[in-house]
Amino acid sequence: MIHYNVKIDAFEGPLDLLLHLINRLEIDIYDIPVAQITEQYLIYIKTMTVLKLDIASEFLVMAASLLAIKSKMLLPKHEEELDEFDSEMGYEEDPRDELVERLIEYRKYKEAAHDLKSLEEERGLMFTKPPSDLSDLAKEKHPERTELNVTLYDMLAAFQKLLRRKRLQRPMSTKIARQEISIEVRMSEIMNELKDITGRRNFNDLFSIATKDHIVVTFLAVLELIKRKEIDVEQQENFGDIFVHAVKEGEQGLGYN
Repeated sequence: MIHYNVKIDAFEGPLDLLLHLINRLEIDIYDIPVAQITEQYLIYIKTMTVLKLDIASEFLVMAASLLAIKSKMLLPKHEEELDEFDSEMGYEEDPRDELVERLIEYRKYKEAAHDLKSLEEERGLMFTKPPSDLSDLAKEKHPERTELNVTLYDMLAAFQKLLRRKRLQRPMSTKIARQEISIEVRMSEIMNELKDITGRRNFNDLFSIATKDHIVVTFLAVLELIKRKEIDVEQQENFGDIFVHAVKEGEQGLGYN
């Protein structure tokens, strides 16, 4: 077996993944459908396992917490439990309350961090120096780059759909000649493919060989190229196809936020 040891810095923690799922599924954070969110959360954990990524213990702890909350909500309430009612507050304790409070608090800090980062970038554009003649630089204008709208979670979702499609298209019987390929070699192949075409390429078209090893290596190679800012990815609409293109000379790839 080939072992892939890859570290992805874009995972900020289980709360970040839960917020992504809540926003993507357009769920009310104050009324979380635990069964649905738990199912989606476990799918992401399973996908990370397929990719042989090191899953931090906090992700597994959150998975256990979600399953515990789901179990509590499925259990029938006995009469003696219903009598334990808070007369002062006037409502029964919801097993989701603690999780909701943590998510709301985390979202506040995440939004504050985003605002501070924007202020930092804005301040970084300010310089104190005498005016200079920049007329020569004005001749070389490069198109403004928009903020990358594809996250690592979107890439994982695209990878999940790709695996399902490959399973459906798998022939009933076939003979496969095993050929190991490294991530570095696959990265070079992807860059050559993208440079040979004009414009962008559909993310799914990069997976021409339907073997599991080749699919995993290709996906990890794409993530590494994005991290190195050698390629960019874009998605025009939510749940839409993802497109990939090579970063041209003189441009700056956006990478992951």
